[in-house]
Amino acid sequence: MAPKRIGLARALSKMGYCSRSQAAVLIGAGKVTLNGTIVRDAETPVRVANGRLAERIEVDGLPLDKKQPVYLVMNKPRGVVTTASDEKGRETVYDLLDPGLPWVGPVGRLDKASEGLLLLTNDSEWAAAITQPASHLDKKYHVQVDSVANAELLAKITRGCVVEGDSLRAKGARLLRHGDKNSWLEITLDEGKNRQIRRLLESLGVQVLRLVRVSIGSLALGDLKKGLARQLTQEEKNAIDRALEREVFP
Repeated sequence: MAPKRIGLARALSKMGYCSRSQAAVLIGAGKVTLNGTIVRDAETPVRVANGRLAERIEVDGLPLDKKQPVYLVMNKPRGVVTTASDEKGRETVYDLLDPGLPWVGPVGRLDKASEGLLLLTNDSEWAAAITQPASHLDKKYHVQVDSVANAELLAKITRGCVVEGDSLRAKGARLLRHGDKNSWLEITLDEGKNRQIRRLLESLGVQVLRLVRVSIGSLALGDLKKGLARQLTQEEKNAIDRALEREVFP
């Protein structure tokens, strides 16, 4: 099989060195060499044969070696942003990670006001498989809203609506509990659009008070404390992989 070619920034990401955007910055700064020559174009083609780089890449003079894959689950607190750095100086998920870890990137995002289960990994292909629309991997959220939900509202959530030209719907919605003025819902998504639940509920005249992601596929948040992260067990990783094979490659 003839070697295929991918962009240099993507190659650094696939090797688990950094994100593709971070790689583009390193390349533009002249810190990356390809076969001994400094390259400043992030899209410079790199040959890949049998899943391995067929070129010599160095960053700051050090050879690029494939990193051991890391798969983490974090209980993201509310108010923490899901970025490597923040221009406003806000706390990020990277401030919560052990400093000795290799680079990992978030698998999808939780916005600043949202909390709960967040996956992080340096396996870019695995992350892409989880987030691509074809995976339809169920993600469950516990959502506190400012009204007492009834059957009509739950039906509207699953029926969906169009917001600014974007079709928004939930795969499932059920009432968990309620008080006199608010209630908790469990909402299931099998796709991941920007602020999907918040935008959908806002269009129905409902305000979100709290939003907590509690599971992705078979992986549940469980009793992991807020602000902490742990490695996925092999059984958890295998279960997600099996679900991806079933959903992405039916």
